[in-house]
Amino acid sequence: MSVERKFKLALDETRLLMLASQILFGFEFQSVFQDGFASWPQASRRADGAGLMLMVLTIAFLLAPTGLHRLAEHGQDTGRLRTALTRFTEAALLPFAMSLGIDLFVVLGGAFGPAAGIAIGAGFFALALLGWYVVEFVFREAVLKKKRNVGNKRGDTPTPLDARIDQMLTEARIALPGAQALLGFQLAVTLTKAFGELPMQVRIVHAVSLLAVAVALILLVAPAAFHRIAFDGEDTERFFGIGSNLVSAALLPLLIGIAGDIYVAIGRILDNDDLGMIAGAASFVLLFGLWYVFPLTLRWMAPKTPS
Repeated sequence: MSVERKFKLALDETRLLMLASQILFGFEFQSVFQDGFASWPQASRRADGAGLMLMVLTIAFLLAPTGLHRLAEHGQDTGRLRTALTRFTEAALLPFAMSLGIDLFVVLGGAFGPAAGIAIGAGFFALALLGWYVVEFVFREAVLKKKRNVGNKRGDTPTPLDARIDQMLTEARIALPGAQALLGFQLAVTLTKAFGELPMQVRIVHAVSLLAVAVALILLVAPAAFHRIAFDGEDTERFFGIGSNLVSAALLPLLIGIAGDIYVAIGRILDNDDLGMIAGAASFVLLFGLWYVFPLTLRWMAPKTPS
Protein backbone atom coordinates (compact mmCIF):
# COMPACT_ATOMS: atom_id res chain seq x y z
CA MET A 1 0.00 0.00 0.00
CA SER A 2 1.35 3.46 -0.92
CA VAL A 3 2.26 6.04 1.70
CA GLU A 4 -0.44 8.36 0.37
CA ARG A 5 -3.09 5.64 0.65
CA LYS A 6 -2.04 4.82 4.22
CA PHE A 7 -2.21 8.45 5.23
CA LYS A 8 -5.61 8.93 3.60
CA LEU A 9 -6.93 5.93 5.54
CA ALA A 10 -5.54 7.47 8.75
CA LEU A 11 -7.41 10.70 7.97
CA ASP A 12 -10.61 8.76 7.31
CA GLU A 13 -10.21 7.06 10.70
CA THR A 14 -9.78 10.45 12.36
CA ARG A 15 -12.94 11.60 10.60
CA LEU A 16 -14.85 8.66 12.08
CA LEU A 17 -13.65 9.64 15.55
CA MET A 18 -14.73 13.23 14.98
CA LEU A 19 -18.18 12.10 13.83
CA ALA A 20 -18.53 10.08 17.03
CA SER A 21 -17.16 12.93 19.15
CA GLN A 22 -19.69 15.44 17.87
CA ILE A 23 -22.50 13.43 19.52
CA LEU A 24 -21.08 13.85 23.02
CA PHE A 25 -19.85 17.38 22.30
CA GLY A 26 -23.31 18.48 21.20
CA PHE A 27 -25.07 16.74 24.10
CA GLU A 28 -22.82 18.27 26.74
CA PHE A 29 -23.45 21.77 25.42
CA GLN A 30 -27.18 21.21 24.95
CA SER A 31 -27.74 19.68 28.39
CA VAL A 32 -26.64 22.88 30.14
CA PHE A 33 -29.67 24.73 28.78
CA GLN A 34 -32.31 22.01 29.16
CA ASP A 35 -35.18 22.61 31.57
CA GLY A 36 -34.15 19.73 33.85
CA PHE A 37 -30.54 20.86 34.22
CA ALA A 38 -31.26 23.10 37.22
CA SER A 39 -32.61 20.10 39.16
CA TRP A 40 -29.47 18.00 38.63
CA PRO A 41 -27.35 17.29 41.72
CA GLN A 42 -24.23 19.41 42.01
CA ALA A 43 -22.07 16.34 41.37
CA SER A 44 -23.84 15.65 38.07
CA ARG A 45 -23.53 19.24 36.95
CA ARG A 46 -19.82 19.31 37.67
CA ALA A 47 -19.38 15.95 35.98
CA ASP A 48 -21.09 17.34 32.88
CA GLY A 49 -18.65 20.26 32.91
CA ALA A 50 -15.72 17.86 33.24
CA GLY A 51 -17.04 15.80 30.34
CA LEU A 52 -17.35 18.93 28.21
CA MET A 53 -13.74 19.96 28.89
CA LEU A 54 -12.58 16.43 28.07
CA MET A 55 -14.34 16.63 24.72
CA VAL A 56 -12.57 19.92 24.00
CA LEU A 57 -9.32 18.06 24.65
CA THR A 58 -10.44 15.24 22.33
CA ILE A 59 -11.25 17.64 19.50
CA ALA A 60 -8.01 19.52 20.08
CA PHE A 61 -6.05 16.29 19.56
CA LEU A 62 -8.11 15.16 16.56
CA LEU A 63 -7.59 18.43 14.66
CA ALA A 64 -3.95 18.97 15.67
CA PRO A 65 -2.60 16.93 12.69
CA THR A 66 -4.53 19.20 10.31
CA GLY A 67 -2.63 22.24 11.53
CA LEU A 68 0.62 20.30 11.39
CA HIS A 69 -0.06 19.05 7.86
CA ARG A 70 -1.12 22.45 6.50
CA LEU A 71 1.29 24.78 8.31
CA ALA A 72 4.40 22.73 9.07
CA GLU A 73 4.53 20.19 6.24
CA HIS A 74 2.93 22.21 3.41
CA GLY A 75 0.61 19.31 2.59
CA GLN A 76 3.43 16.77 2.22
CA ASP A 77 3.14 13.29 3.78
CA THR A 78 6.23 13.10 6.00
CA GLY A 79 7.30 10.51 8.53
CA ARG A 80 7.01 13.17 11.25
CA LEU A 81 3.41 13.87 10.26
CA ARG A 82 2.42 10.20 10.10
CA THR A 83 3.88 9.61 13.56
CA ALA A 84 2.11 12.70 14.94
CA LEU A 85 -1.24 11.57 13.49
CA THR A 86 -0.96 8.21 15.24
CA ARG A 87 0.10 9.75 18.55
CA PHE A 88 -2.62 12.40 18.53
CA THR A 89 -5.25 9.77 17.73
CA GLU A 90 -4.02 7.61 20.61
CA ALA A 91 -4.17 10.64 22.92
CA ALA A 92 -7.68 11.64 21.78
CA LEU A 93 -9.24 8.28 22.65
CA LEU A 94 -8.56 8.58 26.40
CA PRO A 95 -10.50 11.81 27.09
CA PHE A 96 -13.16 10.54 24.68
CA ALA A 97 -13.57 7.35 26.73
CA MET A 98 -13.63 9.35 29.97
CA SER A 99 -16.26 11.73 28.61
CA LEU A 100 -18.42 8.82 27.44
CA GLY A 101 -18.31 7.27 30.91
CA ILE A 102 -19.14 10.60 32.54
CA ASP A 103 -22.12 11.24 30.27
CA LEU A 104 -23.55 7.78 30.95
CA PHE A 105 -23.09 8.38 34.69
CA VAL A 106 -24.90 11.73 34.47
CA VAL A 107 -27.85 10.51 32.38
CA LEU A 108 -28.41 7.05 33.87
CA GLY A 109 -27.48 8.14 37.40
CA GLY A 110 -30.28 10.68 37.24
CA ALA A 111 -32.73 8.06 36.01
CA PHE A 112 -31.76 5.06 38.17
CA GLY A 113 -29.73 6.45 41.05
CA PRO A 114 -26.07 7.41 41.59
CA ALA A 115 -24.88 3.86 42.26
CA ALA A 116 -26.25 2.61 38.94
CA GLY A 117 -24.83 5.64 37.15
CA ILE A 118 -21.36 5.11 38.60
CA ALA A 119 -21.39 1.40 37.81
CA ILE A 120 -22.53 1.90 34.22
CA GLY A 121 -20.25 4.88 33.58
CA ALA A 122 -17.19 3.11 35.00
CA GLY A 123 -18.07 -0.10 33.18
CA PHE A 124 -18.31 1.58 29.79
CA PHE A 125 -15.14 3.57 30.44
CA ALA A 126 -13.34 0.28 31.10
CA LEU A 127 -14.96 -1.29 28.02
CA ALA A 128 -13.79 1.64 25.87
CA LEU A 129 -10.24 1.30 27.21
CA LEU A 130 -10.31 -2.41 26.40
CA GLY A 131 -11.70 -1.86 22.90
CA TRP A 132 -9.60 1.19 22.04
CA TYR A 133 -6.27 0.56 23.79
CA VAL A 134 -5.62 -2.84 25.33
CA VAL A 135 -6.47 -5.07 22.36
CA GLU A 136 -4.84 -2.65 19.90
CA PHE A 137 -1.54 -2.49 21.80
CA VAL A 138 -1.39 -6.30 21.95
CA PHE A 139 -1.79 -6.47 18.18
CA ARG A 140 0.62 -3.57 17.62
CA GLU A 141 3.45 -5.37 19.37
CA ALA A 142 3.05 -8.27 16.96
CA VAL A 143 2.92 -5.92 13.94
CA LEU A 144 5.98 -3.97 15.08
CA LYS A 145 7.91 -7.19 15.62
CA LYS A 146 7.08 -8.29 12.09
CA LYS A 147 8.15 -4.91 10.70
CA ARG A 148 11.47 -5.10 12.53
CA ASN A 149 12.10 -8.55 11.08
CA VAL A 150 11.15 -7.56 7.52
CA GLY A 151 12.59 -4.06 7.58
CA ASN A 152 10.63 -0.86 7.09
CA LYS A 153 13.05 1.64 5.59
CA ARG A 154 11.20 4.21 3.59
CA GLY A 155 12.16 7.86 3.39
CA ASP A 156 9.93 10.82 2.70
CA THR A 157 9.06 11.34 -0.96
CA PRO A 158 7.11 14.19 -2.57
CA THR A 159 3.35 13.67 -2.35
CA PRO A 160 1.49 13.78 -5.71
CA LEU A 161 -0.84 16.73 -6.26
CA ASP A 162 -4.02 14.65 -6.48
CA ALA A 163 -3.21 12.96 -3.16
CA ARG A 164 -2.48 16.32 -1.49
CA ILE A 165 -5.80 17.76 -2.67
CA ASP A 166 -7.72 14.66 -1.58
CA GLN A 167 -6.12 14.86 1.86
CA MET A 168 -6.82 18.58 2.18
CA LEU A 169 -10.52 18.07 1.40
CA THR A 170 -10.63 15.17 3.87
CA GLU A 171 -9.15 17.40 6.58
CA ALA A 172 -11.91 19.94 5.90
CA ARG A 173 -14.44 17.12 6.37
CA ILE A 174 -12.75 16.18 9.67
CA ALA A 175 -13.19 19.69 11.09
CA LEU A 176 -16.72 20.13 9.75
CA PRO A 177 -18.57 17.87 12.26
CA GLY A 178 -17.12 19.81 15.20
CA ALA A 179 -18.32 23.08 13.69
CA GLN A 180 -21.65 21.46 12.82
CA ALA A 181 -22.29 20.22 16.37
CA LEU A 182 -21.33 23.56 17.89
CA LEU A 183 -23.34 25.68 15.45
CA GLY A 184 -26.41 23.50 15.95
CA PHE A 185 -26.16 24.03 19.71
CA GLN A 186 -25.54 27.76 19.32
CA LEU A 187 -28.60 28.29 17.14
CA ALA A 188 -30.95 26.11 19.17
CA VAL A 189 -29.96 27.41 22.60
CA THR A 190 -31.06 30.96 21.75
CA LEU A 191 -34.66 29.66 21.77
CA THR A 192 -34.51 28.34 25.34
CA LYS A 193 -35.81 30.09 28.42
CA ALA A 194 -32.49 29.56 30.22
CA PHE A 195 -30.62 31.52 27.56
CA GLY A 196 -32.92 34.51 27.98
CA GLU A 197 -32.08 34.56 31.69
CA LEU A 198 -28.32 34.88 31.10
CA PRO A 199 -26.61 38.25 31.70
CA MET A 200 -26.30 40.40 28.58
CA GLN A 201 -22.50 40.10 28.44
CA VAL A 202 -22.77 36.29 28.38
CA ARG A 203 -25.32 36.42 25.58
CA ILE A 204 -23.01 38.72 23.62
CA VAL A 205 -20.13 36.25 24.02
CA HIS A 206 -22.44 33.49 22.78
CA ALA A 207 -23.45 35.59 19.77
CA VAL A 208 -19.81 36.34 18.90
CA SER A 209 -19.00 32.62 19.25
CA LEU A 210 -21.92 31.73 16.99
CA LEU A 211 -20.75 34.14 14.30
CA ALA A 212 -17.18 32.82 14.59
CA VAL A 213 -18.32 29.24 14.02
CA ALA A 214 -20.47 30.37 11.10
CA VAL A 215 -17.31 31.91 9.56
CA ALA A 216 -15.45 28.63 10.18
CA LEU A 217 -18.26 26.73 8.45
CA ILE A 218 -18.06 29.02 5.40
CA LEU A 219 -14.29 28.60 5.20
CA LEU A 220 -14.46 24.80 5.51
CA VAL A 221 -17.03 24.51 2.72
CA ALA A 222 -15.25 27.02 0.46
CA PRO A 223 -12.58 24.58 -0.88
CA ALA A 224 -15.29 22.35 -2.33
CA ALA A 225 -16.96 25.37 -3.95
CA PHE A 226 -13.62 26.57 -5.37
CA HIS A 227 -12.80 23.12 -6.74
CA ARG A 228 -16.14 22.69 -8.42
CA ILE A 229 -17.00 26.25 -9.56
CA ALA A 230 -13.70 28.05 -10.09
CA PHE A 231 -11.54 25.11 -11.23
CA ASP A 232 -14.24 22.85 -12.75
CA GLY A 233 -13.00 19.97 -10.58
CA GLU A 234 -9.44 20.14 -11.94
CA ASP A 235 -6.52 19.44 -9.59
CA THR A 236 -4.06 22.33 -9.81
CA GLU A 237 -1.34 23.69 -7.54
CA ARG A 238 -3.21 26.99 -7.37
CA PHE A 239 -6.36 25.29 -6.08
CA PHE A 240 -4.33 23.29 -3.58
CA GLY A 241 -2.77 26.48 -2.22
CA ILE A 242 -6.15 28.22 -1.92
CA GLY A 243 -7.85 25.23 -0.31
CA SER A 244 -4.99 24.63 2.12
CA ASN A 245 -5.07 28.27 3.24
CA LEU A 246 -8.84 28.16 3.71
CA VAL A 247 -8.69 25.02 5.87
CA SER A 248 -5.86 26.49 7.94
CA ALA A 249 -7.74 29.77 8.39
CA ALA A 250 -10.98 27.99 9.40
CA LEU A 251 -9.40 26.60 12.57
CA LEU A 252 -9.02 30.10 14.07
CA PRO A 253 -12.72 31.11 14.15
CA LEU A 254 -13.58 27.53 15.14
CA LEU A 255 -11.36 27.68 18.23
CA ILE A 256 -12.71 31.15 19.09
CA GLY A 257 -16.25 29.77 18.92
CA ILE A 258 -15.39 26.76 21.08
CA ALA A 259 -13.58 28.85 23.70
CA GLY A 260 -16.37 31.43 23.82
CA ASP A 261 -19.10 28.88 24.43
CA ILE A 262 -16.98 26.97 26.92
CA TYR A 263 -17.02 30.22 28.90
CA VAL A 264 -20.81 30.38 28.58
CA ALA A 265 -21.43 26.70 29.42
CA ILE A 266 -18.96 26.30 32.28
CA GLY A 267 -20.06 29.60 33.80
CA ARG A 268 -23.65 28.31 33.86
CA ILE A 269 -22.68 24.83 35.09
CA LEU A 270 -20.68 26.17 38.03
CA ASP A 271 -22.80 29.31 38.44
CA ASN A 272 -19.54 31.26 38.48
CA ASP A 273 -18.64 33.67 35.68
CA ASP A 274 -14.97 33.85 36.73
CA LEU A 275 -14.50 30.08 36.51
CA GLY A 276 -16.24 30.10 33.16
CA MET A 277 -13.79 32.73 31.95
CA ILE A 278 -10.84 30.64 33.16
CA ALA A 279 -12.20 27.55 31.37
CA GLY A 280 -12.76 29.53 28.17
CA ALA A 281 -9.28 31.04 28.30
CA ALA A 282 -7.71 27.64 28.97
CA SER A 283 -9.59 26.18 26.00
CA PHE A 284 -8.38 29.00 23.75
CA VAL A 285 -4.75 28.52 24.84
CA LEU A 286 -4.96 24.74 24.36
CA LEU A 287 -6.55 24.91 20.91
CA PHE A 288 -4.44 27.80 19.63
CA GLY A 289 -1.30 26.13 20.94
CA LEU A 290 -1.98 22.75 19.31
CA TRP A 291 -3.47 24.06 16.05
CA TYR A 292 -1.17 27.02 15.37
CA VAL A 293 1.76 27.52 17.76
CA PHE A 294 2.95 23.90 17.66
CA PRO A 295 2.95 23.47 13.86
CA LEU A 296 4.35 26.95 13.19
CA THR A 297 7.14 26.32 15.69
CA LEU A 298 8.06 23.10 13.87
CA ARG A 299 7.88 24.96 10.56
CA TRP A 300 10.28 27.64 11.73
CA MET A 301 12.64 25.15 13.35
CA ALA A 302 12.79 22.86 10.30
CA PRO A 303 11.34 24.64 7.24
CA LYS A 304 10.21 22.38 4.45
CA THR A 305 10.73 22.97 0.76
CA PRO A 306 8.39 20.56 -0.97
CA SER A 307 9.22 19.65 -4.52
